[in-house]
Amino acid sequence: MIKETFVASTPKEAFAQAVEKYGTTDLEIVSAKQMRYDDGQIRAEVIIAVDKELFREKSFGIENFKPKRSEDEEMHSEISTLREQIEQMKEEITGEIIEKSVAQDVKALFVKKGISPKWIDGILATLICTPIIEDASLLVSYLLEEMDESLKVVEEDLSIPKIIMLVGPTGVGKTTTIAKLAARYAYLLEKPYKVALINLDSYKVGAIEQLSHYAQIMQLEHFAVPTPEAFKERIEALEGYDIILVDTAGMSPYDTGKFVKTVEFVTSETPRKLEVNLVLSATVKYEDMDDIYRNFSFLNLDSLIISKFDETKHFGALLNFILLYKLPMSYFSVGQEVPDDLLVANKEYLLERFAGDVHEG
Repeated sequence: MIKETFVASTPKEAFAQAVEKYGTTDLEIVSAKQMRYDDGQIRAEVIIAVDKELFREKSFGIENFKPKRSEDEEMHSEISTLREQIEQMKEEITGEIIEKSVAQDVKALFVKKGISPKWIDGILATLICTPIIEDASLLVSYLLEEMDESLKVVEEDLSIPKIIMLVGPTGVGKTTTIAKLAARYAYLLEKPYKVALINLDSYKVGAIEQLSHYAQIMQLEHFAVPTPEAFKERIEALEGYDIILVDTAGMSPYDTGKFVKTVEFVTSETPRKLEVNLVLSATVKYEDMDDIYRNFSFLNLDSLIISKFDETKHFGALLNFILLYKLPMSYFSVGQEVPDDLLVANKEYLLERFAGDVHEG
């Protein structure tokens, strides 16, 4: 894949250039950001990833263009091939050893519960010729400990004013989660914080009304903001507030238009740091994980909020997602009640539920 950068005054205009060049909106966005150039002007840069042949055809009008490689390139290619062959041999040897031990059964169980075979093999490779790989109970405990070491948690820090924006796929419970966070910050901590709510979701019918309803119950300020310019102005007007919570449109991982619009809000210049939190359901399917991360990661995610803990007993796919992409967790939404069913994220809570599922297996 080739990464190509398009520059314009806004992310929307930059993306429009890419669409004009390639004739489709079905483009993979790698990143989108605003930068101040040497001339003092702020410009938006959108980077997309396209197939090499398509890039050459659209950029140079040449199909099947294959430039002659230099001797250095040939040598690097040979070295790369050799490395791949060595890695393949190591994997085959490790695989043979695992197949002849109880580790094969443990691996099969963890894979059945949703954990990536590649992650498990990476751990098992370090245990070859140790007693652990021959004892199923010890091996299960060891894998759980490795998961505990790999998981990251963001500590709740409200010592400085902040903007907290929630993004995520449609139907994961962003609006309800924002209501729970608002109640926690405004009423449930030792110090009551001054909280305001902003809604950017102009797509979903009733989304603004739902958040407005929560705001009225909690006696909090609530604003619907239609444009990035209005968003910046509203943030400046709320300078005296400790926490500003921002609800966004629920997006399919394939809805490029909404992503580009959300980027415009995320890249707005604000007087305080904007934290972007991906809300992900505990019921996420393994097949959807890559699409969700690939499309939301360019928003420069700060943490992961996990919702719908109460709707599943199987946490392997979710745990695999977190291990694979190394996203730190911040909060768990464990039910529908506002404000009660919200927990500050902790590794033990998630691992206990996964371990229970494993032991049942």
